[in-house]
Amino acid sequence: MIRTLRKSLAALFLLLVAASATAATPQADALLKRVSQAMGAEPVQSLKYTAEGTGYTFGQAYVPDMPWPMITVHSQVRTINYETGSMREEITISRAEPKGGGGYPLSGQQKNDQYVSGDSAWNVAGGNPVAGPRFVADRVHQLWITPHGIVRAAQKNGAKVDFVKRDGKPFAAVSFTQPGAFSAVAYVNADNLVEQVESRVPEAVNGEITVVTRYSDYRDFGGLKFPSSIQQWTAGHPTLEVTVKEVVANAPADIPVPDAVRGAGEKIATEKVADGVWFIGGGTHNSVAIEMKDHMVLVEAPLNDGRTVPVLQEVAKLAPGKPLRYVINSHQHHDHAGGLRAAAAEGATIVTQAANRPYLEKAFSTPVSIKPDRFAQKKAKAKFLEVKDQHTMTDGTRTIEIQRINDSVHNDTFLMVYLPKEKILIEADAYTPLPPNAQPPATPNANNVNLVENIEKKKLAVDKILPLHGRVVPAADLYATAKMTPK
Repeated sequence: MIRTLRKSLAALFLLLVAASATAATPQADALLKRVSQAMGAEPVQSLKYTAEGTGYTFGQAYVPDMPWPMITVHSQVRTINYETGSMREEITISRAEPKGGGGYPLSGQQKNDQYVSGDSAWNVAGGNPVAGPRFVADRVHQLWITPHGIVRAAQKNGAKVDFVKRDGKPFAAVSFTQPGAFSAVAYVNADNLVEQVESRVPEAVNGEITVVTRYSDYRDFGGLKFPSSIQQWTAGHPTLEVTVKEVVANAPADIPVPDAVRGAGEKIATEKVADGVWFIGGGTHNSVAIEMKDHMVLVEAPLNDGRTVPVLQEVAKLAPGKPLRYVINSHQHHDHAGGLRAAAAEGATIVTQAANRPYLEKAFSTPVSIKPDRFAQKKAKAKFLEVKDQHTMTDGTRTIEIQRINDSVHNDTFLMVYLPKEKILIEADAYTPLPPNAQPPATPNANNVNLVENIEKKKLAVDKILPLHGRVVPAADLYATAKMTPK
């Protein structure tokens, strides 16, 4: 089924949008009023629903172009305010399979508290709000493609309607675009219930992706009709399958934007760690700039244009007149590859593990129209340099060794960067330093242990680690956290 969706969805989406353009908006308005009445949505300004089931971590596949890693959704509580365009999601999850990324502990549960309101997104950890601009697009999209949200979004965005048959069943296909946010086709069944939403949304690695959300088994929750089953596929792979347990209409949903979040942008903090080597931090994801004889090399272009463009601007200041020629990608997980399009738009060659190239080439070839990024605006073409297990760059003075991290449970196409003269190791996700003075965990993290094993098998003499999450630390900190002794 998923394979069929992947092959036909893009063509079907474009066909329906084109067909619906001939229908009159008043016809869509009349239909949407019937849908709103059937679902009991007219008096609903907010709602809160609780669900549980299975999820999948988008963009964090162990192997490129494979399904996203499965997680268990122990509890998902979404509080939505349709009047203010705000949502809070309290979710408790754990890994359901050991391999792949996602930032979750390898064992045990993790609770996340996530918000969006208007064009601001943030998470709350330890009682403190932390701005997350990169989450805005997805969370706004998730809010408005809920069954009641899609009706409101269609009503305010000049929706049009076409009438189609799918699997022999009649549907009204309501299509619209929320400018700069997403495009959608909502399929309404004969009972005037939203059965499926097929949408396109901006995404950092692909430019745009298709999301399919299926709603079924509607139940009456105190006069409000809401699906008891929600399934979702993102970029052809499943991302969610939950059973809704409870729905409360007009639940309290005051979700103000914290002062610490309002207007927050990317921060750049640069630290010179060696001659011609700079650690570029200030956010959740770091980069490292390395000066060569006549050009610059950047290790990691993370997140999206919003993060990587300021990083590129900072690199240009560090060694004026030396162009950025290469950007080294640690792995294809979307938070670490999301800025590659911006770097490629500036002419940098992407250095990545060989198995990532087909995945990235396919992603970069996706047509983008909803919110074109720099890569799409410039109609850029990406250049690649493949690394299998090891690659060396040198200008006769400085040497950069790019090494594959073998046997990691986090990613199969993992690269780390080693500067032999400076005895510096640059890595992502294999090790994130603990806060200062924190005690190592009783059971060492398997990724930390694996990194030490790779360092020693490759006979790398490491004095300092520049992690792509967290702070610069001596290599001794890694060994202490992994509870291992250097050989």
